[in-house]
Amino acid sequence: MRGISGQSERARALWRGCLASALRTSLACAVVACVTLYGPAQLRRHVSLPAFSYVTVILVVTDASLGDALRGCWLALYATAQSIGPAMLSLWLIGPTRLSSGTTALAVALASFVVALPGATHGTAKRIALGQIVLVYVIGFIEKERIEAVMHPLHVAVSTAVGALACLLALLLPFPRTARHEIKENCRAYTENASNRLHLFANAFLAEDDASALAFISRAKCLSHDGNKLLRSIKRYQESALWERVPFTSLKSYHMSPGERLQESLETQLRGMDMALTSIASFPVTLPDANGPLKNCKLVLEEHITLIMSQSKSWLFPGDSSSTIPESISKNMTGFFESLRKVPTSPEHLPCIFFLFCMKLLHSQTPTSTSPQDKSHQKDEQSTGEESGLSFCFTRAWNEWGFKMSPKRLVPAIKCSLSLGLAVLLGLIYSKEDGYWAGLPIAVSYSSAREATFKVANVKAQGTVLGTVYGVLGCFLFQRFLPVRVLSLVPWFVFCSFLRKSKMYGQAGGVSAAIGAVLILGRKKFGPPSEFAIARIVETFIGLSCLIVVELLMQPTRGSSLAKRQLTDCFEALRECIVAVTTLGVLDNTKKSNLEETQKRVKMSVLDLGKCIEEAEVEPNFWFRPFHSACYGRLLGSLSKMVDLLHFCGHALKFLERESSAVGAEAAAALKEALNKLHSDLELFRELASTWLKFFEEINSVKSPSLLEKQQLQETDVSRDIELGRATKPIDPPMPCLDEGDVEKMVGSYLQHSREVLDKIGGSGDGAEAENAIKSEVVLSLGALGYCMSSLLREVREIEKAMKELVLWDNPTSPFVSLHAL
Repeated sequence: MRGISGQSERARALWRGCLASALRTSLACAVVACVTLYGPAQLRRHVSLPAFSYVTVILVVTDASLGDALRGCWLALYATAQSIGPAMLSLWLIGPTRLSSGTTALAVALASFVVALPGATHGTAKRIALGQIVLVYVIGFIEKERIEAVMHPLHVAVSTAVGALACLLALLLPFPRTARHEIKENCRAYTENASNRLHLFANAFLAEDDASALAFISRAKCLSHDGNKLLRSIKRYQESALWERVPFTSLKSYHMSPGERLQESLETQLRGMDMALTSIASFPVTLPDANGPLKNCKLVLEEHITLIMSQSKSWLFPGDSSSTIPESISKNMTGFFESLRKVPTSPEHLPCIFFLFCMKLLHSQTPTSTSPQDKSHQKDEQSTGEESGLSFCFTRAWNEWGFKMSPKRLVPAIKCSLSLGLAVLLGLIYSKEDGYWAGLPIAVSYSSAREATFKVANVKAQGTVLGTVYGVLGCFLFQRFLPVRVLSLVPWFVFCSFLRKSKMYGQAGGVSAAIGAVLILGRKKFGPPSEFAIARIVETFIGLSCLIVVELLMQPTRGSSLAKRQLTDCFEALRECIVAVTTLGVLDNTKKSNLEETQKRVKMSVLDLGKCIEEAEVEPNFWFRPFHSACYGRLLGSLSKMVDLLHFCGHALKFLERESSAVGAEAAAALKEALNKLHSDLELFRELASTWLKFFEEINSVKSPSLLEKQQLQETDVSRDIELGRATKPIDPPMPCLDEGDVEKMVGSYLQHSREVLDKIGGSGDGAEAENAIKSEVVLSLGALGYCMSSLLREVREIEKAMKELVLWDNPTSPFVSLHAL
């Protein structure tokens, strides 16, 4: 019943969000319609391009908050200054009457290159500026006998301003939809979600049988999906909250990056608890000291969860009376963890220790509102956020545009320039009157990042056709009732909101469908709707075809090839991260900085691999071999787990360093000797993991198995040619064995040395209470480190299986393919 109610609640939340977005969009479109259809004649004369007013509305107000609208107004102003000013000058120098289809396409290409090149310019500003460029030059050529070189660009600027101000008005009425409110509500929902998951994990940890534990874990995984969506929503509104502080400077300061802080302090630890529970062989769980820790475990875990969530709420919602932390909870929790004073003798106990380590880490990493460090961190976040969000000025854009040219910035700018110029040229050749519709869809959907070209073009075309057909039907039914035609946009905007959230159409298809309908239903005196619809569909097809051709010419590399390359980068980054994490000893500032950089690099590499896989999954196969998405999905899952495990390894080593420095002078020498033995286990683990990752990296870099076969045969012939007196090529040492028995043997040695480390701490003589506190921290850290090492090696084995399957998939007809060829 709870699952059904949860699904219904999610459905209601989705409906509320889509309906709210549709109503705000409809209100903005209604404002534009009132201005362009019923406004003063003088104003309507200046708003000569109401179509672009509607386009601006769709670009800015879609799923927007008040901060988004404020930012949209500023971006529209910046885009207008970036495009209209140079256009005025060029039209005045050239003269509209001298324009031809070729010079118009050339002018559009050059102006779009200038707009697309700066790296600091926001994507919305680039789309608005590119749309203005297409309208200024193409309509200037179409109506060159009637327009003026100065007033025509000004009319485009006024049309843009009407759309931007309509967005701002729609987000203010009947009450403002602020990003701060959205963040606060999502944070409340996420903390509730995290609390429910924690309780489910605790119940699974204390379950009496496997079936009950599996049920709790399954329910927690369902909630995990909702939690990730809430985190993405929080991060999406963070920059918008900065813009809301511009007109309301008296508002109380707010944390500028709650999404990142929640990801770091809660979500990562929750994923670790999920991994720990999944790794437990059977329930009920057992610990080295079963009579101690498990005796009152349920009560203590419940109190621990209460403490964690109270700390989170006190940070997210300062002044909330419900976030008060009871003093008794902390004492019970401390006593519970201090009862852990034995290192496990069997690897089967390591998942339980790791689960408790994640619980302890939750308590130590959850931010509090009274921490001075947190306040200083908040100030740093605030200053950084204001610099990145509000310092968007002409100076910064000029600095970015300067002489720092790189392929990452040049290639998207050249692609945009060529595709727009070619689309405008072919669109004008096909139909001079409607030629701007070929370039406008490319302009308003510009993206500097690499996309799945065929899928995006497909969904844009389908969305345009759907919206245009709906607009034609609306005009047919309500031809004489213009207000009813505008009202008929409300259900369509609701439908488009669902399209934007769907996997089939996504953002590009939903926006295209909304624009296609509003351009017909929100205007008049544009000719018969059916003729306009056919002309726009054909011109859109011309523009999208130009975009695909330029994309294939400029970046012919397929998504599957990019995924293969990125997989190699992931192996390399993981190898470097393992070397940095497993450095046991004094971690000075330089090593800590290097560790954080390598962890950040491997995380970004895995995220980029996920993007490449998404692109490769939706690209057409044509004459190429199909992309093995299932195998890459398993590789991505293993790599993501390894990233989390390395994160926990780093925390465990930091705790060990801190606790080992707290022992007395008498035990320091003996402890150092025991830590050296532990260091040998870490070196063995590092050698095993890094060697196999290097091996995967080399295997994935080989282009064809025929090279492997030829290399193997040559090495065999050379090694047998001893009688001829030739120098034989030395054979590389065989790969180290990595079966389950070897992993258990390594973990057993590690646990034995861990018990020796704990025994040396027991002789410190610093008092029973201090000794118990240090021992509990060391037990948790050593157990977590042992679990992470064994889990990392098991994930390496899973990667080995996937790599074998991937090699056979790419080369199914090869009779001689060995994974150990290198």
